[in-house]
Amino acid sequence: MDRAVRKPLVPVAASLLVAALLSVPSAQAGRADTGTADDAAERARVADLIDSGYFARAEQRIATHGSTPPAAYDEHTLAFQRERMRRIRLDFSLDTAAAKDAVRRSIPDLRDDEFERWDRQGLLEHLDIDGTRFYFKRAPSNLFRLSDEARARRRADAPLPSDGPFEHLTPYHANVVEAAKASGQSSVLPQRVEVTQSLTVKADAVPAGTTLRAWIPYPRAIAGQQEQIQWRGSTPGQARIAPASALQRTAYLEGTAVAGQPTRFEIRYALTVQARHTRIDPAVVRATPTDAALAPYLAEQPPHVRFTPALRLFSDQVLQGETRPYEVARRLFDAVDRIPWAGAREYSTLTNISDYALHAGHADCGQQTLLLITLLRMNGIPARWQSGMVYADDAVGYTNLHDWGALYLAPYGWVPMDVTTGRLDSPQPVLRDFYFGGLDAYRIAFNDAVSQPLVPAKRFPRSDTVDSQRGEVEWDGGNLYFDQWNYDFQSHIVPLAVKR
Repeated sequence: MDRAVRKPLVPVAASLLVAALLSVPSAQAGRADTGTADDAAERARVADLIDSGYFARAEQRIATHGSTPPAAYDEHTLAFQRERMRRIRLDFSLDTAAAKDAVRRSIPDLRDDEFERWDRQGLLEHLDIDGTRFYFKRAPSNLFRLSDEARARRRADAPLPSDGPFEHLTPYHANVVEAAKASGQSSVLPQRVEVTQSLTVKADAVPAGTTLRAWIPYPRAIAGQQEQIQWRGSTPGQARIAPASALQRTAYLEGTAVAGQPTRFEIRYALTVQARHTRIDPAVVRATPTDAALAPYLAEQPPHVRFTPALRLFSDQVLQGETRPYEVARRLFDAVDRIPWAGAREYSTLTNISDYALHAGHADCGQQTLLLITLLRMNGIPARWQSGMVYADDAVGYTNLHDWGALYLAPYGWVPMDVTTGRLDSPQPVLRDFYFGGLDAYRIAFNDAVSQPLVPAKRFPRSDTVDSQRGEVEWDGGNLYFDQWNYDFQSHIVPLAVKR
């Protein structure tokens, strides 16, 4: 989710550097392995080489040990590591000269020593690939989210990125709180939303006459949050909608590529979305009960939810011996909330997202959420994932990808959390803590877990191996990555009674 940084680095975030020193690379540890233990060990070695920037050595090992047929490999095979290198190069596409030129568009008199100092401070994300430094393509814009000094040096007419409409306190937040209090209900202020979502493959991305297979995210029915989902149709027709039980729900479409023309896939639907707010009394919260249904949400979930030594150290520094469940959850939420937001690398290129969020010095919404989920579970508090799209009233015209989650606090049960939006700027705790137990009604959830299978199953590695918000597309020759197609999400709020 794109947003400007509004929270400064604080002393607890400084411990990220210490924690990173204790983080032992584990790459593919715990994944659903194919083949022998030796194969898994080799995949881990290759992944670690790639993460360290030794691409040539990784390629040599893949050539020696990789035997998976291209039509059969997925993201858990050694063959995928070659594709991961290709994706990393797309993310780290700027050499030093290009990165400086990008920063100079906002700081015309940028000095080399300034750039180098910001680079040493970790404010310009880079990867040294086989001895040559390359910068993340969003590092120049991220710099102005991460550094007060860089923002102060920015030329006066260079616009700063704008926030989403609900990332700061608004009258709407107070309306939700009041409606929940008056009704005694945790789900309030419903609104009807009509949506058109599309995925468009670029012209000549595949040979003419080829059958393209597309998966477009589709909302899950969630009691008290989003209900009354109404299918309106698709282009092409005959869409296959995944069952309501699918944790990453999609509508599947097929189309034929025509020479010189883009191939567009579109779905249309409507649903009713409600805001949620639970007023939590810290004195009432008790320890998590022993319940088999909660056990999966207390466990590690490799590769991205792992209880590493670095995370344990960070947790200990944050909690300082605190064991009361509410206080534990609140302190961890606040600690992750203080990590500055910045544009993110593609998730499929990262071997452990929560560890990355811990040591990178910045994180996007999904990375922050996975870090918080890991910390909560590690401390005996069930936590789970949710993600989809956020939007605004028609006049605002805002849409964006977004990830958030939920935590379990007895006796209240599951309550929402949005650590990226985080604490709101209000002296009133009930408004300040709105997103620690509440959600606005300007979001649609497609996913209730990470790295879940699509319906029907995808034959080739996904473009996003963790989340499902933009969509996926492939043909008999392989997956089509994000640089080969575009997505679009259009929402329109209508009177609640409208069911056209």
